[in-house]
Amino acid sequence: MWDFFKRQKLQRKGFSCGRKRREQNRSEWAQALAGSPYVRGLILAGFLCALGGMVRHLNHQSVFQTLGPVSASASLGAIILLAMVHLRMHLPASYGCNGRFLLVFLVLLLHLGLLHAVGFVVRLNHFPDDYLLFLAPFAIAPLLLTLLLGPPHGLFAAIYASLLGMLLTDHSIGLHFTLISLASGLAAVRAARNLRKRGALVRAGFYAGLTAAVVCALLGHMEPVWLHPTSSGAWKTLGSQAPAMILTGILTATIAGSLLPLLEAIFRITTTVSWLELGDLNHPLLRRMTLEAPGTYHHSLMVANLAESAAAAIGANATICRVCSLYHDIGKLNKPEYYIENTNGEENPHDDLTSSMSALVVIAHVKDGVDLALKHKLNREIIDVIQQHHGNSLIYFFYRRALDQQEEIKKLVAEGKASPEEVPEVPESSYRYAGPKPDFNESAIISLADAVESASRSLSKPTPAKIEALVEDIIRSRVRDGQLDDCDLTMSDLKAIRDSFTKTLRTALHRRIPYPDEKDGKDSRPKDETKSTRRETSERDRPRAVTRPITTVSKQGNA
Repeated sequence: MWDFFKRQKLQRKGFSCGRKRREQNRSEWAQALAGSPYVRGLILAGFLCALGGMVRHLNHQSVFQTLGPVSASASLGAIILLAMVHLRMHLPASYGCNGRFLLVFLVLLLHLGLLHAVGFVVRLNHFPDDYLLFLAPFAIAPLLLTLLLGPPHGLFAAIYASLLGMLLTDHSIGLHFTLISLASGLAAVRAARNLRKRGALVRAGFYAGLTAAVVCALLGHMEPVWLHPTSSGAWKTLGSQAPAMILTGILTATIAGSLLPLLEAIFRITTTVSWLELGDLNHPLLRRMTLEAPGTYHHSLMVANLAESAAAAIGANATICRVCSLYHDIGKLNKPEYYIENTNGEENPHDDLTSSMSALVVIAHVKDGVDLALKHKLNREIIDVIQQHHGNSLIYFFYRRALDQQEEIKKLVAEGKASPEEVPEVPESSYRYAGPKPDFNESAIISLADAVESASRSLSKPTPAKIEALVEDIIRSRVRDGQLDDCDLTMSDLKAIRDSFTKTLRTALHRRIPYPDEKDGKDSRPKDETKSTRRETSERDRPRAVTRPITTVSKQGNA
């Protein structure tokens, strides 16, 4: 409330436009709930209560009822305890985040609920018990968790959905159900681990159903045709049961695909498919960039190439790096003419500004980028990269220029031509970005790629040695400045990133041979004139070092 009245007062005096920047809502209360063990306990209690409701409606031939209350409860408790230990040791990120914890057990509950519903339909129609094996949605939980959280979570779902599902099935097929469910789930995880199109879900469902059919036949639930090749009954059975299992797998994948956008929106998770959709160059922000800031657009494409290759080299998420790189500089759309890549050699507006004002303009592109990202509802990872891609690094060019101006005025004071009060203060903090520093590997890779790509534009006659020295210098300066302290990159990762950057830049900055003007292959101009013209062209195309707004520590390029 106080900020509102303060803003109104400044607006009346003409010192404020009255506009408030958008901010991410990350309240302390929400963060406390996200990691609270009590909330995790409530989620687990709710899961057990829902599972208990299913158990009450089981028939007396189910595994749970056959074991008896004590043995069945002990078995259920052992499976849940094993699942918690698995999460705690092998998937700590999902164990510590209550949102992910809820998603894991909600998907498991959905899987078991569909299985219970299919079993009820089988009993209602008095089908044989093993019909459940032909109609059960074995792949629903493994597919969903693989797409939402990754293959390790899909493997978790395949194991514990099979064990918990066994308790809900008839005791005569309990063991076989577990084996078929586990095999089908593993096939679904393998088929979906590198899925990049929603349509490929159908293929994953097909493989899951086919695997279930093969295992089912090996366990003797389908009459072996190879033992009775002339029997029409065997072929008829195979022709109805195997397609039923394959169609069930495809239907399961279709259900998973329809639930995926809903779960993404509720739990704020971006799948690989959604990342690829965000990387569409027809996105309104990217289209604006091509028209209003073409230099920044080309810079973003180059950063995307550098970051994607480096991420692949160290095993990070290359898709996230590529997409976030495309959006990392969208804040420059507010004032594109203040960045050297968009001036095309024209008049530099920074020549008319003080160093401190120029630094404020350049720093503002981070906040403007966050504002635009929130307005267009981009996901959290993109917003984090926009905030972190400069960390709290020094805008060295304008800081150096301010120090030079301070020294000139000090000389005038020593000569008696100026008063000591005219000497300006140059606090380093005013020439640093607000941060925060990159706190995950993909953000750190993009930060390094941004600095390397910007600095590479200032190289004249780039050679492999110059490129390698430039990349090495930038990475070392970032490490010395502490910009990589909050991420998990190791020295071996940095070496792999350096090698990847060097290789990509060598390809991008390769030199071309001059082509002759005449059709006969000879240049009609005198040799001296040709050399002179090439020299003038080289000087004209070289970036202007004086007006280039370098914004990182020593040779780290523009903003």
